[in-house]
Amino acid sequence: MKVSFSAKEYRQLLELVHLGMWVVTGYQGEDTAAAKRYFALDQRLMEMATDLGCADAVELRPDGTWQPSPKVAEDERMKELQLDFQNDAFWHEFVQRLADRDVAGASAKRALETPGVEAPPSEEDALKKIEERYWQEFEKNDLANVVVLRGGRG
Repeated sequence: MKVSFSAKEYRQLLELVHLGMWVVTGYQGEDTAAAKRYFALDQRLMEMATDLGCADAVELRPDGTWQPSPKVAEDERMKELQLDFQNDAFWHEFVQRLADRDVAGASAKRALETPGVEAPPSEEDALKKIEERYWQEFEKNDLANVVVLRGGRG
């Protein structure tokens, strides 16, 4: 297969690869199965950068591997995308975990208090309803009303 890119398109591809590798290696490092799966392709694309007019987007490490140059890795657009991703991931995970906790607690309480009574709405419907309440709260107040009870249950 033959593909051609302009230097601008190739630079954007390198930025996309950098963001992808940042997600894959971000918290668990480069020794994970996922990181190893993409490492060879990452290296191949960076190795071709010079020939495709993007030499300033990559740099060779002392160990002979390639990495994005500071011009790419420290670019304000890259940093903003990374911060937006982290922020979105935090909120989505936070809301999901709170809703899961609340549904599990409500189900357990209902089972203890009313054995044999008609089943509640589906767990999926209950989760959506609870998640929506959390989204409304956090969009309005951010973390201002969040209280952590050490050793307790909220």
